[in-house]
Amino acid sequence: MALTGRLGLLALLGALVVGLLFPSAAGVLGVVVVLLVLVAVDLVLAGSVRALRFSRSGTTSVRLGEPAEVSLTVTNPGRRSVRGLLRDAWPPSAGADDRHRISVPPGERRVYTTAMLPTRRGDRRAFRVTVRAAGPLGLAARQGSHEVPWSVRVLPPFHSRKHLPSRLARLQQLDGRSAVMIRGQGTEFDSLREYVAGDDVRSIDWRATARAADVMVRTWRPERDRHVVLVLDTGRVSAGRVGDAPRLDAAMDAALLLAALASRAGDRVDLLAYDRRVRAAVPGSSATTLLPSLVNAMAPLEPSLVETDSRGMVAEILQRTRRRALVVLLTGLDAAPLEEGLFPVLSSLTSRHQVIVASVADPRVAEMAAGRGDAEAVYDAAAAERTLAERASVTARLGRRGVDVVDAVPEDLPPALADRYLALKAAGRL
Repeated sequence: MALTGRLGLLALLGALVVGLLFPSAAGVLGVVVVLLVLVAVDLVLAGSVRALRFSRSGTTSVRLGEPAEVSLTVTNPGRRSVRGLLRDAWPPSAGADDRHRISVPPGERRVYTTAMLPTRRGDRRAFRVTVRAAGPLGLAARQGSHEVPWSVRVLPPFHSRKHLPSRLARLQQLDGRSAVMIRGQGTEFDSLREYVAGDDVRSIDWRATARAADVMVRTWRPERDRHVVLVLDTGRVSAGRVGDAPRLDAAMDAALLLAALASRAGDRVDLLAYDRRVRAAVPGSSATTLLPSLVNAMAPLEPSLVETDSRGMVAEILQRTRRRALVVLLTGLDAAPLEEGLFPVLSSLTSRHQVIVASVADPRVAEMAAGRGDAEAVYDAAAAERTLAERASVTARLGRRGVDVVDAVPEDLPPALADRYLALKAAGRL
C-alpha cells in the first residue's frame, strides 16, 4: 500500500476543520475515521497489482554508447482497470528512462517501452517491475513488485573500426605487389619471373630456367593462413584508468581492429583473456562470425585486482597453440610486474612463436613530463620522466629478446598495432 500527497492535503483540511469548528478529541477521532474509510474504499476499488502478468521483448545486445529499447507487455486479467505508475528498474549504468504512467483496462494488455543509453560495457539486467495502482479517489494505491527477467549485453564500441578501410587497402597492396623476394618461414610461392641483378641466387628455379631462354627465379608472398593469438591481460595492470576508461577497454579496441584485419587477410584468429585463470576464450572462427564472437566474449570482461599469473598464461598459450603463431599480448609495460612475471618465462614463448607486446600509454604522463610551471610541476615532470625512462628500458629489453613492442596512447594503439602486423607480414616474419 502507498499513500499519496492528496491524502496529506485532505488530512490538513480536516485539521483546520477540527481546529476551527470541533476543537476536541471527538473531532480528531471523527476526521481520522473518515480518512481511514476513504483510504479503505480507495484500496478496494483500485485495480489488483498482484494479478498483473508481464512479458518482455526488444534489444538483447547493443554497442556501448548506442540507444536500445526494451518493451514490457502488461496484461490485466482482473475486473478493474489498473491506473497509476510503473517503474521498470534497471542498473544506473543502463541509462534507462524507467518510469511510465499506465492505464490497463480489465482483460486487456498494454505495451510500455523503456529507452536506454548504456554507459558501461557488460550485461545489464532488469531488477524488478514495480506497479503502483491508484484508487479512484487518488488517496491511496496498491503497490507490488514482480520479477520480469531480461538482460541487455552492452558490447565494446569498436571505435577503431574507422581505421579498417585504410589498413585493408594497404593489405590489398601487400597481396598484389609484383614480387616479394623473401625466403624462409612465413612465405609461400607466388610466381616466376626473369632474374635481375641483386636477386638471391637461392631463388633460381633451375627447371624453369632450362625450359626458358632466360634465368628464372621464384617470387614469394606472405602466407594467408597464419595463426594470430590475441591475449588480453585482465589482471591488475588492466584496471588502471586512462581518461574515462580502464586500460582493458583500449586493449579490446586494439584487439578488435587487428582481428578484423587479420581475418580479412585469411589468417586464423584466436582470443584468450587471462589473469589467474581463463576469463574468456574464442577459438578460430570464420571471417563472418569472428567479430560477433569476439565482442560477445569481451563484453562481460572486467579487470581483476590481482597480479597476473604470467607462468600460467604462457602455459595456456603454449597448450592451445601448437604451430608457430603470432602471439599479441596486450598488457602493461610496468617494470616490476614484468620482471617478476613475464621475463622469466618469456623465452619459452619466443622460442616457438613471434611475439608482440602491446601496451596502453597514458597521455597524461607525457603532459606532466613537459610541465615546468612551478615547483610542484617540476616534481611531477621528474616522476613522469622516470616513468618514461622505465618504459623505454623495458621496451629495449623486450626488443633484445626478439619481442616487438607497440606502446601508444589509447586512440593511437589500434592503428599502430595494425601497422606493426602489416609490417611483419610484408617482411615475411609471420
